Amino acid sequence: MRRLLPFLIPIFALGGRAEVTLAPLFADHAVLQQGRPVPVWGRAAPGENVSVTFRDQTATATADQDGRWIVYLDPLRPGAPADLIVSGKNTIRREDILVGDVWICSGQSNMEFMVWGPPGDVYGVDHADEEVAAAHYPLIRHFKIERDPGDRPPAQVHGSWAVCSPATVGKFTAVGYFFARDLQRRTEAPIGLINSSWGGSPVESWMSAAALASDPAFAVVRERWREALAAYPTPAAYEKAHAEFKKAEAAAIKEWLHAPPGSKRTTLVKLGEVYQHMPHGPDDPFAPEVLFDTMIEPIIPYGLRGVLWYQGESNAGHPTEYHALFAALITDWRRRWGQGDFPFYWVQLPNFGPTDPDGTDWPRLREGQAQTLSLPHTGMAVTIDVGNRDDAHPRNKQEVGRRLALIAGHEIYGVPGGWSGPMFKAAEREGAAMRVHFAHVNGALVTRGQPPPAFAVAGADRRFFPAAARIDGDTLLVSAPEVTAPVAVRYAWTNAPDASLFDSIGLPAAPFRSDDW
Repeated sequence: MRRLLPFLIPIFALGGRAEVTLAPLFADHAVLQQGRPVPVWGRAAPGENVSVTFRDQTATATADQDGRWIVYLDPLRPGAPADLIVSGKNTIRREDILVGDVWICSGQSNMEFMVWGPPGDVYGVDHADEEVAAAHYPLIRHFKIERDPGDRPPAQVHGSWAVCSPATVGKFTAVGYFFARDLQRRTEAPIGLINSSWGGSPVESWMSAAALASDPAFAVVRERWREALAAYPTPAAYEKAHAEFKKAEAAAIKEWLHAPPGSKRTTLVKLGEVYQHMPHGPDDPFAPEVLFDTMIEPIIPYGLRGVLWYQGESNAGHPTEYHALFAALITDWRRRWGQGDFPFYWVQLPNFGPTDPDGTDWPRLREGQAQTLSLPHTGMAVTIDVGNRDDAHPRNKQEVGRRLALIAGHEIYGVPGGWSGPMFKAAEREGAAMRVHFAHVNGALVTRGQPPPAFAVAGADRRFFPAAARIDGDTLLVSAPEVTAPVAVRYAWTNAPDASLFDSIGLPAAPFRSDDW
């Protein structure tokens, strides 16, 4: 209904103009971005003069004809907590405001995945009870944007800031929390996490209308959505389909939760098949651009250091589309924020599957993620070794957050040490083998397993055979007895490979292929 009631927006907006209001992110315990101008905004009566005071600064603005106002504070440095005071016809005081680095945490369920969940729940990291008990980090703050894509003006979000403690951390995004914890230990600066995520969401739901219109190739996304809506031409047909889906979903989840470890994959595949038939109605939150409109645009232009992203599982059915869509999203978000090419770091999908008959949906999606590294100030945490082939929600989020923090530490904070595992650079035939070259080798290449699994080579007939890999300096020689004249090499090119290639500090090599078949 969000799209059906645009005439109500001005009416709702008028209701809040009698008093000065602040955007919801400017609440008690907030973190403001250090080192750059800080936008602060809200609403007031048209023409009303508004002043904002923080520390020793005061900035003023006049509300426009729609009642909107915004000021920019000069760049701030970390320091003791202070109050943010906004004055007009009334006065607002927000307490315990910190200055540090702000990160948006967005994507689908693996970003939404919380630190703690009750036994049997999807959520809850490894050793969750111990992690919660040790979470005494008051300089880490978390704002969870509530799920609410419905009938309200898109200029608002709902949520509140929580100070990290054993009493609160259980509800934090696990990836974001472990990222912040590792960085905060190194930098000692406050870190704010804005958690804007929704399990099951595809990348196109986080894109603006303009981004989806920026490439004619994206028309297929909207066409698929129109076909999904056409499948349920009446409200009654949709309601019936939705009720059947919820019944099947509940049964599949129950079967998965109670399945013994050896059959988890089978029951999870059944659950995936249920979701493939999920009905989509006109108010579906996963429609193109809906989550951008309701959970991203309202927080622009809040000052931030960068974005953490964990998403892609819901786009694995069309993996070759992902790179262009994802790159368009990043470019569009940066343009709209107007804060330059801020860092954008993501998690490459881990080992999990199978999701299709030949097991190559996730490798191609991972490839699309890796291709997006062509954009400036981007980074990718490779997790091909810490997934769970039987569960799309691996619980070792500590290592995922740590690897993201390694990237940020290197790129932003100048922390010494390795930050990326080996990345494929080139390959050429050498006799009966393929010699593979890498970038970002920390110390030396290390293989695990005898012979190291997950390698394959092919000849001109394009038939791949399992191959052995031998380290030769900073390169690998990969060969198979069935292929005497190889022309292509692949590594970890299945949904759930056994990772076997690392560097000497334990960071995994990213999956790769030298061919484009």
